[in-house]
Amino acid sequence: MDTFSSIQINFFALILVIVVCLAGGYGIGYFLRKKLADLQIKESEQLGKKIIAEAERESENIAKAAMMEVKEEKLTLRLEFEKEVGQKRDQLRQQENSLQQKQNDHQRVAEITRKSEKELEIKQSEFILKDEQLHLKTSEYEDLVKKELAKLEAISSYTAAEAREEIKNRVVESARLEAAKEIRKLESTAKIEADDRARNLITMAVQRIASDHIAETTVSVVELPNDEIKGRIIGREGRNIRALEHCTGIDLIIDDTPGAVVLSGFDPIRREVARRALQRLTQDGRIHPGRIEEVVSKCKKEINIEIREEGERAVMDLGIEGIHPDIVKMLGRLKYRTSYTQNVLEHVKEVAWICGHMAAELGLDVNLAKRSGLLHDIGKAIDRQTDGTHTQLGIEIGEKYKEHEFVINSIASHHEDEEPTSPYAVLVSAGDTISASRPGARREIMETYVKRMGQLEEIGDSFKGVEKTYAIQAGKEIRIIVLPEGITDDNACLLAKDVAQRIEKEVTYPGEIKITVVRESRYTEYAR
Repeated sequence: MDTFSSIQINFFALILVIVVCLAGGYGIGYFLRKKLADLQIKESEQLGKKIIAEAERESENIAKAAMMEVKEEKLTLRLEFEKEVGQKRDQLRQQENSLQQKQNDHQRVAEITRKSEKELEIKQSEFILKDEQLHLKTSEYEDLVKKELAKLEAISSYTAAEAREEIKNRVVESARLEAAKEIRKLESTAKIEADDRARNLITMAVQRIASDHIAETTVSVVELPNDEIKGRIIGREGRNIRALEHCTGIDLIIDDTPGAVVLSGFDPIRREVARRALQRLTQDGRIHPGRIEEVVSKCKKEINIEIREEGERAVMDLGIEGIHPDIVKMLGRLKYRTSYTQNVLEHVKEVAWICGHMAAELGLDVNLAKRSGLLHDIGKAIDRQTDGTHTQLGIEIGEKYKEHEFVINSIASHHEDEEPTSPYAVLVSAGDTISASRPGARREIMETYVKRMGQLEEIGDSFKGVEKTYAIQAGKEIRIIVLPEGITDDNACLLAKDVAQRIEKEVTYPGEIKITVVRESRYTEYAR
């Protein structure tokens, strides 16, 4: 029992000790937590005060910086304002000076105007005075003229009207002579300034052209190895000749001409195909419809290839780039086209060279000048296949293939269908005339040639004072021999102009005609 009690007592004592310890530990912990909280509060208060102080310092710094920025901005605005005010002030000062200058100018103009008005009034008064004096003189002269006319009528058999007509004729003749003298002076001056330039330009362009003179007709002659081949060409019942004419579109004329067959047709390309085909058939000896069709077909292909090659060669020779292949082929077709017996392809190449040379001398675009000259007759490549003049067809071709507007205008104006709008069109017209009218370029029908020569001589002989007129240089020049006692040198100048005007109105001719009036006096004596 005692042991149990002691154990209980010890247990309760232990519990009591534990309770006391817990109470003491709680008190100590409470005290420590309070102390720690007080320390944290103090530290927080100090930290807050420090943060507030730093915030106040930073706000002061920001305020100072803001004040500085405001001051700088105010200073900048003030400087800009002062600068703008200065500029406005300078502008106003300039405007004041300009107004002052204008005012001074107006004053000077007004002063000059006043002086001019005064001078005009003085001159007007002088003019009125001179006019009155002139009226007096005129009346005096009229009285004198009346008196002289009366005397003349009394002395002479002339009436007043006849005398007036005679005086008028003398005045007109005198005026014509004076005008002729002035014309000769002006012509001499103009020739000195322009002749050398024009002559050098045209002569240089013409002399640098070395084209062959190609003359063709509407017939071709094929030489045969012997006359026996003619029967084989005709064939049984004419089947071979009919087949050949059908395939080529060309008429074959087989007559008694020894060793030759004539091919007749207006299409030069077809005529060339027929000529080549007939030559091959006669050389081969096999002549029948099937063989004829085969050979004609081959010749057509060869001609088409040659046409393209000729066009390409023409373009390459001239150094022109960018021409459409269809136009190149059309240029090749011109090789088999003639105009007044002049080969058209050689003609357009010649015109292109002439235009290029003249353009180089004048400082123009040489390539554009050559292109205009080369294409000016391009319509002749198709004018037999469709309706319209070669000029209209050439314009359509140029527009279709987007050629330069100067090229199209050169095509349109080279026969004066339209007005030239560029110097290139003028060069093409000049080059076309030079190429067509140079000696040997074209042949004319004999009747037309003789008629024109006679007409030129008749025009020259129809003028008064002309002894004899001669047409020379194939009608490119006429020499007019005048009577020296009937026409003076001044009248000879007027005669040349009158004849030129008459020829321009009445005669149709290519190029130009030179009129030369010859007036000379010859005196012959014999010493015996």
